[in-house]
Amino acid sequence: MKLASYADGSRDGHLVIVSRDLTQAHFATGIATRLQQVLDDWGFLAPQLDDLAVQLNHGKLRHAFPFDPQKCLAPLPRSSGWAVVGADGGVQRDAGTFGAPHQPLRAPAEGHPALAAIAGDLAAASDAPAALDALRLLALAVDWRLDGELIATQCAPLALTPDELGPGWAGGRLQARLHLLHNGSKRPARDVDAAPGAALARLARLRALRAGQVAGMSLGDLGLTLAPGDSLHLDLKTAEGSSLFGAIDLDIAPPDLTP
Repeated sequence: MKLASYADGSRDGHLVIVSRDLTQAHFATGIATRLQQVLDDWGFLAPQLDDLAVQLNHGKLRHAFPFDPQKCLAPLPRSSGWAVVGADGGVQRDAGTFGAPHQPLRAPAEGHPALAAIAGDLAAASDAPAALDALRLLALAVDWRLDGELIATQCAPLALTPDELGPGWAGGRLQARLHLLHNGSKRPARDVDAAPGAALARLARLRALRAGQVAGMSLGDLGLTLAPGDSLHLDLKTAEGSSLFGAIDLDIAPPDLTP
């Protein structure tokens, strides 16, 4: 299933189910209103949401409506914690709040994309297979840093269960391609091969994880310098070219010309 959080004036938004082709959505009202509720009671609520998703994908929900990514917050705007595991096994812990996928940046910054693994409860010292069992959802995030300091973390509109990844998910690994447009110009796509179970196990090495903890698997840096007035479109796609999480699509605030 694919999940999003529509902006409704609250900090956490309102949970919606999104169709596999990203065209239709339906509020999850009656099951849960926030994604954190689902993570806290996954065994009971997730099957109900999955049933709703099946009906949505088969066009059987009367109150479905066109999905609009512009109305989305991050899927999980406030998490139990956010930490990025680097290729060398190092962990960089940051605040667990995520900005909307279309929220403009106030300053030029360096972007560091990551595949985000959203966990259920996980005991300390769990191994990778146990951590993989605790994996609930995957998402796409990007940390924005200015002079090495984190200024924002943004998420693509959707979080999804691994079964939605199709052939790109095998042996507990995601294989996909990261696509980037900078000021409308296409940059070379890069291959992504990530193991969420290993990343979650690294975070749980010394302490238990609570439902809603998010582990990021670094996808390197964007390899470009953003300037005021720039635009950026970032999308993780299947080998066939289908968007998995929707796009992070934003502008950098133009220079202040006030005298």
